[in-house]
Amino acid sequence: MLPADAIIPKNRTCWGIVPAAGIGKRMSTEIPKQYLTIAGRSILEYSLSQLWEVSELAGIVVCIDVRDPHWDNLGIRHPKLLGTAMGGATRAESVINGVRFLQTRGDPEDWVLVHDAVRPFASLKSIQALINNVHDNDGGLLAVPVTDTVKKVAPNQRVDRSVNRESLWLAQTPQFFKLGLLERALSHALRDGVSITDEASAMEYDGYHPKVVRGNLDNIKVTTPDDLVLASFYLHQRTNKDQVS
Repeated sequence: MLPADAIIPKNRTCWGIVPAAGIGKRMSTEIPKQYLTIAGRSILEYSLSQLWEVSELAGIVVCIDVRDPHWDNLGIRHPKLLGTAMGGATRAESVINGVRFLQTRGDPEDWVLVHDAVRPFASLKSIQALINNVHDNDGGLLAVPVTDTVKKVAPNQRVDRSVNRESLWLAQTPQFFKLGLLERALSHALRDGVSITDEASAMEYDGYHPKVVRGNLDNIKVTTPDDLVLASFYLHQRTNKDQVS
Protein backbone atom coordinates (compact mmCIF):
# COMPACT_ATOMS: atom_id res chain seq x y z
CA MET A 1 0.00 0.00 0.00
CA LEU A 2 1.25 3.49 -0.87
CA PRO A 3 1.88 5.98 1.93
CA ALA A 4 -0.95 8.40 2.66
CA ASP A 5 1.13 11.37 1.52
CA ALA A 6 2.12 9.86 -1.82
CA ILE A 7 1.62 12.28 -4.68
CA ILE A 8 -0.32 10.41 -7.37
CA PRO A 9 -1.71 12.69 -10.05
CA LYS A 10 -4.23 10.69 -12.06
CA ASN A 11 -3.28 12.24 -15.38
CA ARG A 12 0.29 13.39 -14.94
CA THR A 13 2.10 14.39 -18.12
CA CYS A 14 5.36 12.57 -18.81
CA TRP A 15 8.15 13.46 -21.21
CA GLY A 16 11.35 11.76 -22.32
CA ILE A 17 14.95 12.94 -22.72
CA VAL A 18 17.69 10.93 -24.43
CA PRO A 19 21.16 12.52 -24.03
CA ALA A 20 23.10 11.48 -27.14
CA ALA A 21 25.95 14.00 -27.38
CA GLY A 22 28.75 11.73 -26.13
CA ILE A 23 31.78 10.95 -28.28
CA GLY A 24 32.52 7.53 -26.76
CA LYS A 25 36.26 7.75 -25.95
CA ARG A 26 36.31 4.30 -24.30
CA MET A 27 34.88 2.66 -27.41
CA SER A 28 37.82 3.93 -29.52
CA THR A 29 35.80 4.13 -32.73
CA GLU A 30 35.59 6.77 -35.44
CA ILE A 31 31.92 7.49 -34.77
CA PRO A 32 30.15 8.02 -31.41
CA LYS A 33 29.06 4.76 -29.80
CA GLN A 34 25.35 5.60 -30.01
CA TYR A 35 25.64 5.41 -33.81
CA LEU A 36 27.40 2.06 -33.92
CA THR A 37 25.17 -0.60 -35.43
CA ILE A 38 23.97 -3.99 -34.30
CA ALA A 39 22.31 -6.07 -37.00
CA GLY A 40 22.11 -3.03 -39.26
CA ARG A 41 20.47 -0.70 -36.77
CA SER A 42 22.09 1.96 -34.57
CA ILE A 43 22.25 1.54 -30.81
CA LEU A 44 20.43 4.86 -30.46
CA GLU A 45 17.50 3.56 -32.50
CA TYR A 46 17.21 0.49 -30.27
CA SER A 47 17.30 2.72 -27.18
CA LEU A 48 14.55 4.94 -28.56
CA SER A 49 12.40 2.05 -29.72
CA GLN A 50 11.32 1.07 -26.21
CA LEU A 51 10.49 4.65 -25.30
CA TRP A 52 8.17 4.92 -28.29
CA GLU A 53 6.11 2.14 -26.70
CA VAL A 54 5.65 3.92 -23.34
CA SER A 55 2.06 5.13 -23.56
CA GLU A 56 2.53 7.73 -20.80
CA LEU A 57 5.15 9.69 -22.76
CA ALA A 58 3.72 12.75 -24.50
CA GLY A 59 6.95 13.49 -26.37
CA ILE A 60 10.69 12.83 -26.47
CA VAL A 61 13.65 15.13 -27.13
CA VAL A 62 17.11 13.86 -28.15
CA CYS A 63 20.12 15.93 -27.09
CA ILE A 64 22.87 15.89 -29.73
CA ASP A 65 26.17 17.63 -30.29
CA VAL A 66 25.85 20.78 -32.37
CA ARG A 67 28.42 19.35 -34.82
CA ASP A 68 26.79 15.92 -35.02
CA PRO A 69 26.84 14.74 -38.67
CA HIS A 70 25.12 11.41 -37.97
CA TRP A 71 21.69 12.17 -36.48
CA ASP A 72 20.07 13.42 -39.68
CA ASN A 73 21.35 10.38 -41.56
CA LEU A 74 19.24 8.11 -39.34
CA GLY A 75 16.08 9.69 -40.74
CA ILE A 76 14.13 8.98 -37.57
CA ARG A 77 10.48 9.94 -37.84
CA HIS A 78 8.04 9.28 -35.04
CA PRO A 79 4.98 11.15 -33.69
CA LYS A 80 6.55 11.32 -30.22
CA LEU A 81 9.83 12.83 -31.44
CA LEU A 82 9.62 16.54 -30.57
CA GLY A 83 13.01 17.38 -32.03
CA THR A 84 16.57 17.82 -30.78
CA ALA A 85 18.16 19.96 -28.09
CA MET A 86 21.76 21.10 -27.99
CA GLY A 87 24.09 18.67 -26.27
CA GLY A 88 26.65 19.91 -23.80
CA ALA A 89 30.21 19.06 -22.85
CA THR A 90 28.89 16.85 -20.05
CA ARG A 91 25.87 14.64 -19.56
CA ALA A 92 24.42 17.07 -17.01
CA GLU A 93 24.70 19.97 -19.46
CA SER A 94 22.97 17.94 -22.17
CA VAL A 95 20.15 16.85 -19.89
CA ILE A 96 19.49 20.33 -18.51
CA ASN A 97 19.25 21.61 -22.09
CA GLY A 98 16.70 18.86 -22.74
CA VAL A 99 14.79 19.80 -19.60
CA ARG A 100 14.66 23.45 -20.62
CA PHE A 101 13.48 22.44 -24.10
CA LEU A 102 10.60 20.56 -22.48
CA GLN A 103 9.80 23.38 -20.08
CA THR A 104 8.67 25.46 -23.07
CA ARG A 105 6.01 22.81 -23.71
CA GLY A 106 5.20 21.48 -20.26
CA ASP A 107 4.83 22.34 -16.61
CA PRO A 108 7.30 22.09 -13.70
CA GLU A 109 5.01 19.47 -12.15
CA ASP A 110 5.28 17.27 -15.25
CA TRP A 111 7.50 14.19 -15.07
CA VAL A 112 10.45 13.26 -17.25
CA LEU A 113 12.13 9.95 -18.07
CA VAL A 114 15.83 10.33 -18.86
CA HIS A 115 17.31 7.37 -20.72
CA ASP A 116 20.85 6.68 -21.92
CA ALA A 117 21.30 6.67 -25.68
CA VAL A 118 23.43 3.53 -25.33
CA ARG A 119 21.13 1.35 -23.23
CA PRO A 120 19.34 -0.54 -26.03
CA PHE A 121 17.65 -3.21 -23.91
CA ALA A 122 15.66 -1.49 -21.16
CA SER A 123 12.53 -3.60 -21.00
CA LEU A 124 9.10 -2.02 -21.33
CA LYS A 125 8.08 -3.97 -18.22
CA SER A 126 10.85 -2.32 -16.16
CA ILE A 127 10.06 1.14 -17.49
CA GLN A 128 6.39 0.72 -16.62
CA ALA A 129 7.35 -0.51 -13.14
CA LEU A 130 9.39 2.65 -12.63
CA ILE A 131 6.54 4.93 -13.69
CA ASN A 132 4.00 3.02 -11.62
CA ASN A 133 6.07 2.90 -8.43
CA VAL A 134 7.48 6.44 -8.23
CA HIS A 135 5.01 8.98 -6.86
CA ASP A 136 6.79 11.54 -4.68
CA ASN A 137 9.14 14.46 -5.17
CA ASP A 138 12.25 12.32 -4.71
CA GLY A 139 11.70 10.53 -8.03
CA GLY A 140 13.36 7.24 -8.83
CA LEU A 141 15.53 5.13 -11.09
CA LEU A 142 16.00 1.63 -12.38
CA ALA A 143 18.86 -0.31 -10.76
CA VAL A 144 20.01 -3.85 -10.04
CA PRO A 145 21.60 -5.17 -6.83
CA VAL A 146 25.33 -5.93 -6.83
CA THR A 147 25.94 -9.69 -6.80
CA ASP A 148 29.74 -9.85 -7.17
CA THR A 149 32.20 -9.42 -4.33
CA VAL A 150 33.31 -5.77 -4.30
CA LYS A 151 36.90 -4.74 -3.55
CA LYS A 152 38.23 -1.29 -2.66
CA VAL A 153 41.57 -1.06 -4.43
CA ALA A 154 44.51 1.23 -3.63
CA PRO A 155 46.37 3.21 -6.34
CA ASN A 156 49.05 0.47 -6.43
CA GLN A 157 46.37 -2.02 -7.50
CA ARG A 158 46.45 -3.81 -4.15
CA VAL A 159 43.19 -4.66 -2.41
CA ASP A 160 42.53 -2.33 0.49
CA ARG A 161 39.44 -4.16 1.73
CA SER A 162 36.26 -5.89 0.70
CA VAL A 163 33.11 -3.77 0.65
CA ASN A 164 29.82 -5.01 2.04
CA ARG A 165 27.59 -5.38 -1.02
CA GLU A 166 24.34 -5.86 0.90
CA SER A 167 23.07 -2.33 0.24
CA LEU A 168 24.85 -1.69 -3.07
CA TRP A 169 22.94 -1.32 -6.34
CA LEU A 170 24.10 -0.50 -9.88
CA ALA A 171 22.23 2.47 -11.31
CA GLN A 172 20.58 2.17 -14.70
CA THR A 173 18.27 4.30 -16.79
CA PRO A 174 15.58 5.39 -17.34
CA GLN A 175 15.51 7.69 -14.33
CA PHE A 176 12.27 9.48 -13.48
CA PHE A 177 11.84 12.89 -11.86
CA LYS A 178 9.63 15.96 -11.82
CA LEU A 179 10.68 18.34 -14.56
CA GLY A 180 11.04 21.45 -12.39
CA LEU A 181 12.86 19.69 -9.55
CA LEU A 182 15.34 18.07 -11.91
CA GLU A 183 16.09 21.40 -13.59
CA ARG A 184 16.76 22.97 -10.19
CA ALA A 185 18.95 20.09 -9.00
CA LEU A 186 21.03 20.07 -12.18
CA SER A 187 21.39 23.87 -12.04
CA HIS A 188 22.68 23.73 -8.46
CA ALA A 189 25.14 20.93 -9.24
CA LEU A 190 26.50 22.66 -12.35
CA ARG A 191 26.77 25.97 -10.49
CA ASP A 192 28.78 24.31 -7.71
CA GLY A 193 31.02 22.28 -10.02
CA VAL A 194 29.80 18.97 -8.63
CA SER A 195 30.53 15.85 -10.66
CA ILE A 196 27.19 14.52 -11.89
CA THR A 197 27.19 11.07 -13.49
CA ASP A 198 23.42 10.61 -13.61
CA GLU A 199 20.26 12.52 -12.80
CA ALA A 200 19.82 10.75 -9.46
CA SER A 201 23.19 12.09 -8.28
CA ALA A 202 22.01 15.64 -9.02
CA MET A 203 18.82 15.02 -7.04
CA GLU A 204 20.85 13.52 -4.19
CA TYR A 205 23.04 16.62 -4.13
CA ASP A 206 19.87 18.69 -3.71
CA GLY A 207 18.81 16.63 -0.69
CA TYR A 208 16.44 14.11 -2.28
CA HIS A 209 16.46 10.33 -1.91
CA PRO A 210 15.33 8.74 -5.18
CA LYS A 211 13.55 5.41 -5.03
CA VAL A 212 15.24 2.37 -6.56
CA VAL A 213 13.07 0.16 -8.78
CA ARG A 214 14.58 -3.13 -9.89
CA GLY A 215 15.52 -3.17 -13.56
CA ASN A 216 16.42 -5.97 -15.96
CA LEU A 217 19.95 -7.42 -15.94
CA ASP A 218 20.40 -7.12 -19.70
CA ASN A 219 19.78 -3.36 -19.57
CA ILE A 220 23.49 -2.84 -20.19
CA LYS A 221 25.23 0.39 -21.11
CA VAL A 222 27.29 -0.06 -24.27
CA THR A 223 30.54 1.69 -23.37
CA THR A 224 33.40 -0.60 -24.44
CA PRO A 225 34.03 -3.02 -27.34
CA ASP A 226 33.23 -5.91 -25.00
CA ASP A 227 29.82 -4.34 -24.29
CA LEU A 228 29.13 -4.21 -28.01
CA VAL A 229 29.81 -7.94 -28.30
CA LEU A 230 27.50 -8.60 -25.34
CA ALA A 231 24.79 -6.40 -26.84
CA SER A 232 25.00 -8.37 -30.09
CA PHE A 233 24.55 -11.58 -28.09
CA TYR A 234 21.51 -10.22 -26.24
CA LEU A 235 19.93 -9.08 -29.49
CA HIS A 236 20.51 -12.53 -31.02
CA GLN A 237 18.90 -14.16 -27.98
CA ARG A 238 15.90 -11.84 -28.13
CA THR A 239 15.47 -12.40 -31.86
CA ASN A 240 15.52 -16.17 -31.42
CA LYS A 241 13.02 -15.94 -28.55
CA ASP A 242 10.65 -13.81 -30.64
CA GLN A 243 10.88 -16.26 -33.53
CA VAL A 244 10.08 -19.23 -31.27
CA SER A 245 7.13 -17.48 -29.64
